[in-house]
Amino acid sequence: MRRARFTPAPLALAAAAVVLNLASTLPAQAQASTTAAAPLTLDLPAQPLGQALNELARRADLQLSFPADAVAGKTAPAVSGRLTPEQALQRLLAGSGLAATVDGQRVVVKPADAAHESALPAVKASAGALASELPAAHAGGQVARGARVGALGNLSVMDTPFSSVAYTAELIAEQQARSVADVLVNDPATRFTTSAGHAYENFRVRGFDVNAGDLAIDGMYGLAPVGHSPVEYLERVELLKGPSALFSGMPPGGGVGGVVNLVPKRAGDEPLTRATFGVQSESQAELALDLGRRFGEQKQWGLRVNTAYGDGDTTLDEQSKKREFLSAALDFRGEALTATLDAYTSTEKFDGGTPAMYWFATTDIPGAPDPSTNQFRNGWGELKSKAVIARAEYAINEQLDAFAGLGRRNHDYSGFINGTHARQIAANGDYTGRMVGQLGYSDSSSAEAGLRARFATAGVRHELVLHATRLTQEDGSAVNMATFASNIYRPVTPTMVAVPGAAPKTGETTLDSLALVDTLSFLDDRLRLTLGARHQGVETKSFASTGALTAHYDESALTPAVAIVAKPWGQNISLYANYVQGLTKGDTVTDTAATNYQQVFEPYKTEQMELGVKWTTGTFTNTVSLFEITKPTMMATGSSAAPTYSDDAEKRVRGVEWNSFGELARGLRVLGGASWNQGKLTKTAYGQYDGNDAVGAPHWQGNLGAEWDTSWLPGLTLSARLAATSKQYLDAANTQRIPGWSQIDVGARYATRLMGRPTQWRLGVNNLFDRHYYAGSFSDSTPIATLGPKRSVAASMTVDF
Repeated sequence: MRRARFTPAPLALAAAAVVLNLASTLPAQAQASTTAAAPLTLDLPAQPLGQALNELARRADLQLSFPADAVAGKTAPAVSGRLTPEQALQRLLAGSGLAATVDGQRVVVKPADAAHESALPAVKASAGALASELPAAHAGGQVARGARVGALGNLSVMDTPFSSVAYTAELIAEQQARSVADVLVNDPATRFTTSAGHAYENFRVRGFDVNAGDLAIDGMYGLAPVGHSPVEYLERVELLKGPSALFSGMPPGGGVGGVVNLVPKRAGDEPLTRATFGVQSESQAELALDLGRRFGEQKQWGLRVNTAYGDGDTTLDEQSKKREFLSAALDFRGEALTATLDAYTSTEKFDGGTPAMYWFATTDIPGAPDPSTNQFRNGWGELKSKAVIARAEYAINEQLDAFAGLGRRNHDYSGFINGTHARQIAANGDYTGRMVGQLGYSDSSSAEAGLRARFATAGVRHELVLHATRLTQEDGSAVNMATFASNIYRPVTPTMVAVPGAAPKTGETTLDSLALVDTLSFLDDRLRLTLGARHQGVETKSFASTGALTAHYDESALTPAVAIVAKPWGQNISLYANYVQGLTKGDTVTDTAATNYQQVFEPYKTEQMELGVKWTTGTFTNTVSLFEITKPTMMATGSSAAPTYSDDAEKRVRGVEWNSFGELARGLRVLGGASWNQGKLTKTAYGQYDGNDAVGAPHWQGNLGAEWDTSWLPGLTLSARLAATSKQYLDAANTQRIPGWSQIDVGARYATRLMGRPTQWRLGVNNLFDRHYYAGSFSDSTPIATLGPKRSVAASMTVDF
């Protein structure tokens, strides 16, 4: 029997109506906090520093004070773009020997010593996600100064014993990103395991998978939109690299490459009414609205509503897409209690075909086809997700906080959205295709609760976190299929099969966990040691279409972790190390000839060991890390006629990774990095492939983006990004290899005022030279390659009313 459904759309629509009403009734001159205020569109020319500070104070409604002799004879650089007041202050004061201290609306500028100027400020650990609790944006505005580390809450970059990055709403807007994949393309350790434009976006981080269903919202799994996760409602897209079962629990899909956490937007102190109009190749048009207000005597209540609508043809021949999105975010901030309530509904439809993945039957890999070539004309699909999420945090006293969250998501899908593979491709491009008509659903309930205690013993400060999670998921599906013959360069037009009329329940999953984590601080916080363990239970049930139980899995595992951060030379250099584990559901032996037929293995433990160093100048931050990740899987041993299966097979990836972000010089921002990886199959069935390169693990990959605020036209910013990946294998035998590739993206934006309204124009070109290439691997077990994107052009205009 299908579970009862809920409908958050009326709640979101009602919230939108409230915001529109508030837009006409609340005063526009509401004060803004410099740490939480919405960005301003600035075009300040190079001028005397005192004059520039006064102009910023006027525009941001700040109470600014500074000694006249401290700014005498100093010149501020030109500052333009959409910046928060804090970001603008950083740019104006960069290299001046001055620093700003902020207390609400009061800002004091005074001389600062070099250590104070270069260090990134501390970030308060918190389970909440209000705007005031988020780490501030780093210089340059593209990333934040910290991110969520699961149960530990928000930590600054310099206090986090992992490689992490948090991309901001400013970057999302400026790069015209439309999905999480468009944001993570900035990360050098991340690549994608589905072709560009596919209905689902799956990721590979440090050589290991993170599926579309493994994204978290405010640290909770099972609640994010499935397929494409819209970014219009996001304040941050955070990436914590490597397995992290201790801090976040096991994701529903068992992804171990990293944790992708989505942070919804909250209303800032300044009223916001923003509209964005956009077009992209071939004729996709979009409209997005972003509305925010705070109300109440102390502005303790906030409401943020985001909506987006897009429709039109895409770069894939004959395909059109339509998407509709609406979200509402309500929050309350009191002296002891903070709470949030989020609701969204997301629908994406496509017809006229879908991008393919390419499954090869030969070692003679044919050249990559034009990405606009449509292998599955007449294919269509629809994905719908809707959810409600409630969270709260209460400060019991100065030493103890309690936090909890509860959410529910319903996801429905139909049409041709999976199995989009051109199968058994020959050297001349001939292949066998399969049209797959599906109907299905995936309903999730997610909950977490915890306590965070702060105390000291014998001069050692502790932050102790007790964290419990529970995720339940019910899945149902039905499939019709038909095959056809085609060629990747000259595709036929196949007939779309009928979609089944009903989708019976096929599975249930329950993930329970309990963790205890203690962070100990020594030597005035110059040494931080994190110790902890999580007990994770995994229960799954599989059902036949008749409702009969066909398989039952119920196992558990304990995952310990240890991490350390040391700052022996001050706050601007951190040394860190970690040992952590990730979890994936263990396999069941289904080979009837096996000596251990039907044996069930405990959850597989992926292990990571990592050493790293981070350093910052305050405006420019770098991370260099050395890591090793090993993941076990099932393999056969003994006689091939009567094998015995074990969980001793192993894939290992070792790497050196560099990440960089911030302002390299005045008006020049950089973002990206590079990684060198050695992926190996260390243990395989019968030793057949021992020592071979791991599938989908290129030796080199990197991304480097740069932005330049031109001096000859204030408000104009030019940008470029280079992404490159070396050759990689698609099969364990290392006989099927795709060549390396590179891609260049360019863009420009111009901040100005239109009829007195702050306005920003943007233009971007992805894959500038329209290179056709296989981008990576879809699967570790089958030789399937993904396809890179077609050249596309996007333009947009954002206006604040």
